[in-house]
Amino acid sequence: MKFYDFVDKLPKIGKLVIVEGVERVFAERALALVVERLLPEAERALNVDRFSAGELESFRAVDAAMSALPFLGAARVVIVRGAAELRAEARRELLAVAERVPEGNVLVIEDLVSPASKRPEPLGKQLGRAALRIDTTPSLDARERFVRETLAGLAARAEPAALAALVEGDAQLAGLRTDLEKLAIGGNVITLDAVLREALTNEDVRAYQYASAAVAGRAADALALAHEMFAADPRGAAVPLLAALAAEYGLVWEVARPDGELPLRARWRERELRLSARALGERRARLGFERAVRGFEAVVTGRADDPRVVVDLATAAAARER
Repeated sequence: MKFYDFVDKLPKIGKLVIVEGVERVFAERALALVVERLLPEAERALNVDRFSAGELESFRAVDAAMSALPFLGAARVVIVRGAAELRAEARRELLAVAERVPEGNVLVIEDLVSPASKRPEPLGKQLGRAALRIDTTPSLDARERFVRETLAGLAARAEPAALAALVEGDAQLAGLRTDLEKLAIGGNVITLDAVLREALTNEDVRAYQYASAAVAGRAADALALAHEMFAADPRGAAVPLLAALAAEYGLVWEVARPDGELPLRARWRERELRLSARALGERRARLGFERAVRGFEAVVTGRADDPRVVVDLATAAAARER
């Protein structure tokens, strides 16, 4: 069961719950919701036991907590976190514990591995229908809902293209939430420009190497990096490449402006960026930024027929400006 299905459909919670998948923000919320749905607030302090799997020498303490009767409450809830960090033998021991939960009590195991994982094999898969499995892995729809809910809590909204960029990015939800909080400080309407300047991050350093080479006029190097990324991910490479290109132009534009000031995160590159700023000037840096933003918007909104062509054209245009 996907996380938001668990939120919306209020399934019956039996004696065994496995919180799996890869998203820690959803895992935290799922664990909290399980407790909220099983126990009134007044009963939680004396009827919830929490363990960190990696800190246990054995699972005797978990077994003992699971066997205890509820104290003036409807149930006893035992939570074991961090099962994904256990070695194979310890996972087998925890699995054996999970198979003997007494009626009336509930064991909740946080096992943050993909349900499709082969090694380690998810505990939920081994327990089968005996467990309620909550998959925290976020789909695009789940990411969009998370972004919209977070924006609502911040009394902010995002322009459609900005929303698409945030949803299709690869940041984990904790980082995405931090980005949204930061963006909301600048105003209650978040623009695509703001997202490209401040929020999008990508773990693939090649996107940033591409952008640096493109803006510096090294078209051959830039295209080689871009085509390498497209070979690995034909459908998804354009988004980080164009986001990185827009961010690079944005930094150069800032340096080229009178009294422009780099953000702290980019000051270590000041010498390199000032060289590009002197070569381009404020106007061409701004035009490069706007061109990268338009290309990014065309890709994320589906208007671009071939995202690779968009990247190639943006790279060629950058080379002509030098």
